[in-house]
Amino acid sequence: MLYIIPTPIGNLEDITLRALRLLKEVDLILAEDTRTSKKLLDKYEINTPLRAHHAHNEHATTPKLVAELADGKRIGLITDAGTPGISDPGFLLVRACVEADIKVECLPGATAIIPALVVSGLPCGRFYFEGFLPHKKGRQTRLKYLAELDCTFALYESPHRLAKCLGQLAEHCGEDRPAVVCRELTKMYEEINRNTLKGLLAHYDGKKVKGEIVIIVGGMAKKKRSKNRAPLIEE
Repeated sequence: MLYIIPTPIGNLEDITLRALRLLKEVDLILAEDTRTSKKLLDKYEINTPLRAHHAHNEHATTPKLVAELADGKRIGLITDAGTPGISDPGFLLVRACVEADIKVECLPGATAIIPALVVSGLPCGRFYFEGFLPHKKGRQTRLKYLAELDCTFALYESPHRLAKCLGQLAEHCGEDRPAVVCRELTKMYEEINRNTLKGLLAHYDGKKVKGEIVIIVGGMAKKKRSKNRAPLIEE
């Protein structure tokens, strides 16, 4: 059995009782960064063996892990923060387990997307999640596609690229489009900054920013949408 176990995105109290029980009961915990995960495990006195499983080694380690699971080992997969597989390692191992007919169980739990959407104040009954934009190839195509969505959309961004991303969003979506920057959610220095894309760019341009960031942008008014929308992926 493979257990997908969400971990807190900041506040270490944001973990379920079931997650804590399973982290104690499994034979092995796969962690994106064992040093980061050890802080959580030490807080809750969990001594289960840890093994690194991250974007740089998952292609090589997945076949061995599938073999261990097939032999009856119970393994829990966690990442540095949030739910594995959502812009984090996890998909390759889950897919391999499904193909090998190994049971996979995913616990509900922390993710930065939902709190950011809800607290944004923008419509969130229907939304689009982009994850991280491509750094280079395909970035402009994705920005054009997002700009013409008629629903709220969410994306992740690193702190050192925040101003650049806000500038590109303002260019494609329009400076007056409502948006929210959510930074360091659930942590001591949590910041929820609601403004237009122009206002957010003015606030963050030239500033050194730290922490995990979610950007929420309101959708385009339906009457403004182009009849020839950008393709979902580049051809």
